[in-house]
Amino acid sequence: MVVLAASITSKSGKALVSRQFVEMSRIRIEGLLAAFPKLIGSGKQHTYVETENVRYVYQPMEGVYLLLVTNKQSNILEDLDTLRLLSKVVPEYSASLDEEGICKNAFELIFAFDEVISLGHKENVTVAQVRQYCEMESHEERLHKLVLQSKINETKDVMKRKANEIDKSKIERGKLEKGGYSALQSMSSMGSIGRMDSSFSNDTGISSGNTFGSGSGFGITSEVDSFSTKSKGRPSAAVTAPAKGMGMKLGKSQKANQFLESLKAEGEVIVEDVRPSKIAAAPPPTDPVTLTVEEKLNVALKRDGGLANFDVQGTLSLQILNQDDGFIQVQIESAGNPEIKFKTHPNINKDLFSSENILGSKDPNRPFPAGQSGDGLGLLKWRMQSKDESAVPLSISCWPSVSGNETYVSLEYEASSMFDLQNVVISVPLPALREAPNVRQIDGEWRFDSRNSILECGSLEFVVPPVDTSVFFPISVRFSATSTFSDMKVASIVPLKGGAPPKFSQRVQLVTESYQVV
Repeated sequence: MVVLAASITSKSGKALVSRQFVEMSRIRIEGLLAAFPKLIGSGKQHTYVETENVRYVYQPMEGVYLLLVTNKQSNILEDLDTLRLLSKVVPEYSASLDEEGICKNAFELIFAFDEVISLGHKENVTVAQVRQYCEMESHEERLHKLVLQSKINETKDVMKRKANEIDKSKIERGKLEKGGYSALQSMSSMGSIGRMDSSFSNDTGISSGNTFGSGSGFGITSEVDSFSTKSKGRPSAAVTAPAKGMGMKLGKSQKANQFLESLKAEGEVIVEDVRPSKIAAAPPPTDPVTLTVEEKLNVALKRDGGLANFDVQGTLSLQILNQDDGFIQVQIESAGNPEIKFKTHPNINKDLFSSENILGSKDPNRPFPAGQSGDGLGLLKWRMQSKDESAVPLSISCWPSVSGNETYVSLEYEASSMFDLQNVVISVPLPALREAPNVRQIDGEWRFDSRNSILECGSLEFVVPPVDTSVFFPISVRFSATSTFSDMKVASIVPLKGGAPPKFSQRVQLVTESYQVV
């Protein structure tokens, strides 16, 4: 059996999607598909029709035809079996079986056809396997996302409980103030900024503060003595509000500031988050041709040692400013790692890529499109999976241990010599703490986010109150590098119409999509 092409056409013979599995010119396949509607006899129930050279095996699907073009020597039973499988695959990727729906999902259908038919012969696959191969789903990846989402939900619950505690303390403070427990002690001079420090200590050790300010130049200072002779050791907090006319202040809104001031009044250690909300986008291309090599790393390390998941997905994208520069071919080089599986764009000449590592269009008269948004047009994709722990660019060891009334946590990391890692940030989840952890030793910088109970650090040893050691996981890591696992590089640009090749630039980066210790 040799399938020459798998196509979806309209009732009039217009080709909507066509995947050729042998060398065939565009004029020939368009001629074969245009002649097909004329060969179908009205009132006949056959599912195939033959000419002198080819056989058409077809199935009507609402407003379109699903069509296999085969040679006359192929096995008609195997052709029908292939047609039945394709008829089940097409509705999986196109909900509406009309011209608009088919054209909208053309690339997904072509990828699915490639999984069903290889070099003109049917693969032994099911519909579920085709969808799995196209989506490249990972059970480990879904598991890590569920673990991460559960941690986010837990953090939100802690934030809600903390907000409720603050609201209750404000209500209790308001009741005490209405009862006449506040007394004016002194008055400051004209032009000063007013401040009231209010400290209430009860048997539960709750301390709180509030702030009053006036820009009119009249200030009041008030103190309220403690009503408890027994303190639990939690210091009271005094918060000072700036006077009006101090100039414009950039940052959070007034409500956000009031919330932070309330946290400070409750004894929280507040550290401003200075991380950018979004990673800076790459500058727009200035050269006529720009090629981007990007690999995304998904790694799950076991807390007791070993590798749970290691997955690298890479993309080579092309951006062209002017359409005249689109008549080119791209010569690439790679490390030749046998564990890396490559997959080219359907319009790329696979034989040329396999034999000479050149990415070029199947039709030399058809240029690459110009003005693509984002990273451009994806020419090549690859994937690498491994169980070799030595391939991990950054190994992390976390050793929590409970001793008496304290929990000691030692965190160490070791970077591989294969990569020059940049912007390394290790985030360790912590239990809800009123104060920052006690850091004993540190290599690098560290930052404590009390609102989200996260410690960002390098190698260090810190101490927190006694907790279950499982709360320190999963540990999240993010970094970047200018080298990749595939060592993919663009060697040169080959012009198809002669002359000097256009100037080109290339960007190479390795980024973490999900890197955790679970």
